[in-house]
Amino acid sequence: MLKQIYHIAVRECGILRKNPIYVFCMVIFPILCILFFTSLMNEGQPIEMPIGVVDQDNTATTRSMIRTLDGFQTSRVVARYPNVNEARQAIQRNQIYAFLYIPKGTTSDLLSSRQPKISFYYSSVTLVAGSTLFRDLKTVATLGSAAVGSAKLSALGKTSKEITTILQPIAVDLHMIGNPWGNYNVYLSTSMLPGVLMIFIFLITPYSIGTELKFKTSRELIRMAGGNIHVAIAGKMLPQFLIFLTIFYCYEFYIFYILQFPHPGGIVPILLAGLLAVLSAQAFGIFAFGLMPSLRMSMSICSLWAVLSFSTSGATYPLFSMSPMIEALAQLFPLRHYYMIYQTSIFNGYSLADSFWNIGAMIIFIALPMLTVNHIKTAMEKYVYIP
Repeated sequence: MLKQIYHIAVRECGILRKNPIYVFCMVIFPILCILFFTSLMNEGQPIEMPIGVVDQDNTATTRSMIRTLDGFQTSRVVARYPNVNEARQAIQRNQIYAFLYIPKGTTSDLLSSRQPKISFYYSSVTLVAGSTLFRDLKTVATLGSAAVGSAKLSALGKTSKEITTILQPIAVDLHMIGNPWGNYNVYLSTSMLPGVLMIFIFLITPYSIGTELKFKTSRELIRMAGGNIHVAIAGKMLPQFLIFLTIFYCYEFYIFYILQFPHPGGIVPILLAGLLAVLSAQAFGIFAFGLMPSLRMSMSICSLWAVLSFSTSGATYPLFSMSPMIEALAQLFPLRHYYMIYQTSIFNGYSLADSFWNIGAMIIFIALPMLTVNHIKTAMEKYVYIP
């Protein structure tokens, strides 16, 4: 049996070498995707996003507020506008993401304790940019009022400790656990890129089996396996498994040990998650082809399943906040369980025992081909390829 698997694997290596689509979809495109997505957010957060200012007061206090705003890492004041209409039009033309409006008399109202109002407008079409700029604009408004309040209290003879107590009665001690830098690359590349790699596995697996029917070589494959479909599938999938596993491990080494993404869980969960991801994606591709022994239909099912995985993984929007039906259906996607293993045992460092359900679910995915493998044998021996 091992000798038969070896000979089929050698045959498959020849097929992989002759067909450029395998080289591109198994090696070149995955590597390009890894480099593209990780370098796309290499700064961790968007920085120096363009904003505008409408300063109709134009005093030393308001100019100081604008300089403070410009000094933030994520904001850059690129234009000043005479009125709100022009600033609003600049947002609509995508020239700026937000603007700060300071009406005339703001400083005098501050000094006389008349509670002036300043306004800030921001676009949330891009959610990350909108929420980040909202934080900066709110911070600069708070700092501006605190500066005036501090000056007034100092003039009244208050000590710095008394001023701090009056302006901020409750001190906030903030701790961001796991990702203290607020690095979006850590959040997105660890869930998006495994999904992208699994798309290639989902598609290549039924494609490679379907081409045996298309090019009328399926009977030769069964003959080499001695009529044993399990041996035929094992030998055919072995070279692909080794290549995809190597790419997946290279991806994990790159993000965790070169880019230094946090991974307090250690190397064992990393290796286990990568192994389960590749095996479950391959197994689902085999299962899908067994359900519908058609090159076109099986690849369509796999592509649909792979794309839906991104929405149901829970990486960008909490799954428990979705519809209960969607929450239940999400368990049918391997990427969801990979992400939970990553989140629980790699990112947060909990024991693999806490990921027992997700590991078990991926093992069930790996066993799925047992349900349809005999159907694949029938297709290879009797079916005629229909374009």
